[in-house]
Amino acid sequence: MALHSMRKARGCWRFIRALHKGPEVVPAPQVSEHTQLSWILTCMVRLPRLQHLHQWKAKAAQQKHDGTVGLLTYPVLQAADILSYKSTHVPVGEDQVQHMELVQDLAQGFNRKYGQFFPVPQTILTSMKKVKSLRDPSAKMSKSDPDKLATVHITDSPEEIVRKFRKAVTDFTSEVTYDPANRGGVSNLVTIHAAVTGLSVEEVVHRSTGIDTGRYKLVVADAVIEKLTPIQREIEKLKMDKDYLEKVLRIGSAKAKELAYPVIKEVKKLVGIL
Repeated sequence: MALHSMRKARGCWRFIRALHKGPEVVPAPQVSEHTQLSWILTCMVRLPRLQHLHQWKAKAAQQKHDGTVGLLTYPVLQAADILSYKSTHVPVGEDQVQHMELVQDLAQGFNRKYGQFFPVPQTILTSMKKVKSLRDPSAKMSKSDPDKLATVHITDSPEEIVRKFRKAVTDFTSEVTYDPANRGGVSNLVTIHAAVTGLSVEEVVHRSTGIDTGRYKLVVADAVIEKLTPIQREIEKLKMDKDYLEKVLRIGSAKAKELAYPVIKEVKKLVGIL
């Protein structure tokens, strides 16, 4: 699973490039300092610490408890991605809070053992903490969900987006309200609607007065399509210019190595392997 994610990563950078127009975009697999620091950090974390992470438990259960070591230690690689640059603040979704706690523990553990070196990065929760599955509002929306109607992808066509929202799970109450504890499906639609329009949840609910949930699904679908359309145009444009994309990756890799190399060099000196 972790290796599969890394293989897919290179193809994802054109999407990131479409969203972020700066030149310094870099895939982690191209910066060997990440994996070097990851191995050092792996030597500092206990097995039960990783086994108790929620995402490991969930994915191991999905794989009938046949998860790989790569999947188990993937959060340590994430920690190395962050600490390689001595990052101080990291924006994440709610599902990554536990992994950020691991990052903080590793930074503090390293500092206790080898002296103050890493800043302890602070978690910044994004405004939309977690997007729920369209088919199961109790679960997060995931690109690996086997139910193809559960997840909206950034490259989905308008027709696909409408179809997915039409099939979104709600309930038998027709009005649009925000009540995550009792109306998870409709509340998820409200959250998505607020996120793509920039409106508050309260504004979304107020503007949806008199609209039944069946019609509201199409309202949300239209808002998502409107948000994604310019991004999709930029993606298609960039896909046609592979030389430019390769140049962006090269520049990003060089810049990342420039920043990460002195960090991993000092880490190696501190732990006694250089």
